[in-house]
Amino acid sequence: MRKILITVLAAFALSATSMAFAADVKSNEKNECLLASKGCKDQVDSIQQRIKKLNTEIKKGKKVYSADELKKLKQKLQEADDILKDLEKPGH
Repeated sequence: MRKILITVLAAFALSATSMAFAADVKSNEKNECLLASKGCKDQVDSIQQRIKKLNTEIKKGKKVYSADELKKLKQKLQEADDILKDLEKPGH
């Protein structure tokens, strides 16, 4: 019984460690859908969701993105902000 418990606990510890590693790797990946509209065939976001995602990606900074890529993300953020402001105007 003790061996089974130790085996189960060890498996749980390993799976928790691998999930944390996977989350860390994901945080350092480029979001190709936002950057170049690649790999986002079934993804539909509201303007607010898009702004949040763009801000998240911009915060990753030069660890993940080149200066040109960051510039492109900031331009897309500005465009999304402009669209949101336009939609919030009275009469829309």
